Amino acid sequence: MQGDRISVERVIDAPADTIFALLADAGKHPAFDGSGTVNHTTAASVPLSLGSVFSMRMRGRRETLFLPYTMNNTVIEFDKDRRIAWQTTAFGGWFGGRIWRYELRPTAEGQTLAREEWDISRDRQKPMLRLGGLPEQTEKGMRATLDRLAETVAG
Repeated sequence: MQGDRISVERVIDAPADTIFALLADAGKHPAFDGSGTVNHTTAASVPLSLGSVFSMRMRGRRETLFLPYTMNNTVIEFDKDRRIAWQTTAFGGWFGGRIWRYELRPTAEGQTLAREEWDISRDRQKPMLRLGGLPEQTEKGMRATLDRLAETVAG
């Protein structure tokens, strides 16, 4: 983990606007989530925009002993077809603050360089999030998410 962020990227064989349409539809997030933790969202098929608020019901993880919980999200960055980011909170704002960010850059070949970033610089639990295998587990889930995004837009 470099500083407070983990970033992964891959080239996806689809235009940026197609990928962005999936990212901006919170109701579709469970379909391409590579971590296996997003159960469902409250914003089914509602396009997100700057300031949008939506919730994600998260599955618990046996290996971390977490029970199911809900994350509340606010879109804090929005540049159509280029960048979208939301900041998470839970339990009335006592927990969370991490930012999930996606950036898309078209390539000359008509593909898109997609980057996902996990930014814990504003998270209240930053010291805890650095412990154990969580950063590595998060990075693995992010890579799987980009792979699933690529599969979704290709199919």
